[in-house]
Amino acid sequence: MSRVNPTPASRKNYDEGRLMQVLVAPIVSEKATHVADKSNAVTFKVLQDATKPEIKAAVELMFKVEVKGVSVLNTKGKQKKFGRSVGRRDNVRKAYVTLMPGQELNFSGEAA
Repeated sequence: MSRVNPTPASRKNYDEGRLMQVLVAPIVSEKATHVADKSNAVTFKVLQDATKPEIKAAVELMFKVEVKGVSVLNTKGKQKKFGRSVGRRDNVRKAYVTLMPGQELNFSGEAA
């Protein structure tokens, strides 16, 4: 039995206020830059309870680009020692958003 993909996520199905909060911050690192150059994907830190369709709709709403796909990665926070006390880093949910060919995001603020 083949699985039929549901209709693409549109912004009309989601609360716009919620979509504005889904993307917490872009991740700008060496690995994220390498992925962006290699596969036209952008990396974001997102809310823990964000779904793939929500992330896709949020990126399309905020940056006016077409999204090809979304991959999500959950990273558990490490336990760290600060002198005598023990602390824990926050868990992080990352989203790798692949853009359609010809689409581009620019975080540097320069006009292209």
